[in-house]
Amino acid sequence: MHLVFESRRALPGIAMAGLLFVAHAGAENARIPIGIETASGAATVSRYRLTEYLRTQGCEADIRVGASAPDLALAFLPGIPGDAEPAPVLEAVNRNGKLPVAVWVTRRTAGVRNLSELQGRDLATVAGRDPLGASLPLVALKKQGIVPKPEQLYEAGDYSSALGLLLHNNTYAAVSELGFVEPFLTRNSLVVSWSGEPAMAAGWYRQAGWNHTVEACEQALTTLKRADDRQRFAIFPEWVYGFALPDRQTSKDITQ
Repeated sequence: MHLVFESRRALPGIAMAGLLFVAHAGAENARIPIGIETASGAATVSRYRLTEYLRTQGCEADIRVGASAPDLALAFLPGIPGDAEPAPVLEAVNRNGKLPVAVWVTRRTAGVRNLSELQGRDLATVAGRDPLGASLPLVALKKQGIVPKPEQLYEAGDYSSALGLLLHNNTYAAVSELGFVEPFLTRNSLVVSWSGEPAMAAGWYRQAGWNHTVEACEQALTTLKRADDRQRFAIFPEWVYGFALPDRQTSKDITQ
């Protein structure tokens, strides 16, 4: 395609358009790159709503699904940090504003009294790196000498699906998180047959691209509550109801 200009008077306009384009590109590059590692496929709406919320709080974020890009300033990562690893700047907390607790849930009618009764049973776990979804509950079984065969483990996409497998009698027990599952227990005739210790299972970590402008984003994240907008949280594990500074979890239910 050939563009023909009728006079040189059009050139300043073209130059101005170019300057505007460069300015716009510069504004885009100024956005703070934030990564979120997620096992959820429903990320598009969640990313948009979370981005818009952060913008209202003074955080111009470029939210990316995945946390491996080298230029990230902040990243949400599941997993329990090792002693030699940096601590998160914010910890994910459950419905009660506390660190999460891994649990095994069974039907009340099963009468499970201890973990040894899960020997040889079909069990529901949750996919992904979230330690509450598989590793912590399976370690608890291993301490009882129970190592389920691969065909005995049904890997669900999220905690609701794991409970669904249990409620539909596809499995004998399901993993969950204590704060998340508590509202479902009584009305579904379920019981917690085992619960672990509170664990730092996910959090926000500063990355190589961090600078002091990112503190506005960190502050904004502390004000997020799942109850205010559940769609913003679709990108996070279902048990995550908010984020708190390390060692600042309170007993107050953050959904109130």
